[in-house]
Amino acid sequence: MSGTPNVWNGAGKRIYIQEVGPRDGLQMEKVFVPTAQKIAMVDALSAAGMAKVEVTAFVSPTAIPALADAEQVLRGIARPAGTVMTCLVPNVKGAERAMGAGADELNLVMSVSETHNLANLRMTRAQSFKGLAEVIALVRGSPAVVNVSLSCCFGCPMEGDVPAEVVLDWAARFVDLGVNGITLCDTTGMAYPSQVATLTAAFRARWPDTEVTLHFHNTRGMGLANVLAAIDAGADRFDASLGGLGGCPYAPGATGNVCTEEVVHALELMGYATGVNQDLLLAAAGRLPALIGHDVPSQIVKAGRRLDLHPVPADFEATRSRALARA
Repeated sequence: MSGTPNVWNGAGKRIYIQEVGPRDGLQMEKVFVPTAQKIAMVDALSAAGMAKVEVTAFVSPTAIPALADAEQVLRGIARPAGTVMTCLVPNVKGAERAMGAGADELNLVMSVSETHNLANLRMTRAQSFKGLAEVIALVRGSPAVVNVSLSCCFGCPMEGDVPAEVVLDWAARFVDLGVNGITLCDTTGMAYPSQVATLTAAFRARWPDTEVTLHFHNTRGMGLANVLAAIDAGADRFDASLGGLGGCPYAPGATGNVCTEEVVHALELMGYATGVNQDLLLAAAGRLPALIGHDVPSQIVKAGRRLDLHPVPADFEATRSRALARA
């Protein structure tokens, strides 16, 4: 990172936190979270002040049975002003379903790695681009906007490093089609801070008016460091997942996305303005273990915030009296 003062003191700079747990997190869970509980989760997150919530995915129920209730969830959530409700869609059919249910934004996904795209989506990159271009054409002129998430921007678990020029070339194709934003995804947690800073700065320099989001996983423990490196390079939008839920089938044993409450806690301490109510956020995170049936990675859920103080020991007064008597 550059070492500029902004790294250590946010001085009120606005950082937009975009919650992906209801989609990216829940799709990895073995249990089916009831529709009403999914709606309550999204409502709690929007009430806490998320800039954007990825509500669900309009994919085949056979492929992701955990999100088979996509329409019901999207139609059932509250719509507070200031929170964008986005949904992942893989194709025109998914886009039509999402638009019919009232999505504010459609999030399209492909990989910048040919190997990963074939393994994950069963298509070449060229085939993916053609299909996603059809979705963009469909959405054009509607109230909805399009974001494109580019997977493996910071490395492919099968190919290794992906050159920055390749990432920017695929981003350019979608920017030229008029999309609202691009997400640079660290799909399997291979990113490191100096790499993040370089790619983020290159993107901002080339497309200063295009909304860019950084999507990090904490697979190798560098998630928060990568967030700070991206901020230093000009980014102000980040995906994060409540409780640190999520993961990727191509990173076995890996932890999930960067944890929303950990990112918000750190950024607020550093003086950045996230617009997030930490009390409401932590309450939502605290309900996750009962909801999904297991512990979550979040260290803030386990340890509390830095200044969540604890009562003194029961014998404190007696200890103090003895200490003062010896003084």
